[in-house]
Amino acid sequence: MATSSVLSTFAATAITLQLLLSPASASPHMKYIDAICDRAHDQAFCVKTLTTNPPTAAPIGLLPLSEAVINLATSHAEKTAIFVDETAKKDPTVKTAFTECHKAYLAVAADLKSANVKLKASPDTANYDVRASSDNMRRVNELVGKNTDKASTTLKEMTVQMEKLLDLAAGAADAVDDDDENIRLRV
Repeated sequence: MATSSVLSTFAATAITLQLLLSPASASPHMKYIDAICDRAHDQAFCVKTLTTNPPTAAPIGLLPLSEAVINLATSHAEKTAIFVDETAKKDPTVKTAFTECHKAYLAVAADLKSANVKLKASPDTANYDVRASSDNMRRVNELVGKNTDKASTTLKEMTVQMEKLLDLAAGAADAVDDDDENIRLRV
């Protein structure tokens, strides 16, 4: 009886150690995250983002994860567009620039929604739609880049986050395609 208790304890300890020491990418879920994060410029940000956000934390496949990643980026673009629009209405000193930034963020949200619709049938086109958003982010940076007011500083931070999410969304579209023809865009 004591021997079986010792063996059970030993087996439980061995299993626990194996789970603790085995790489996270050994799980089926992590292979999908790895497929996207291997294409990201900031892989640590990618893994952290995809493993901590509920919609991306437990995908059942690469396509659902990629759709969730693009939805995450879309959500950020829409929230930023709302912030920019509300700020433009309240603060006349940034109204002109923020009105243009609002248009840019609406365009980003539209591009991302388009990418998600096209993702399954044409991942290359989806990737293009995501990458087209980079022009809008450059425009936002040009409009508020030298501003030091609080609203502009907040928008700059939101734009940095948006650029990171766009990188993940492009990686997601590319991972669905998986032919590596877009590798030159990731360097």
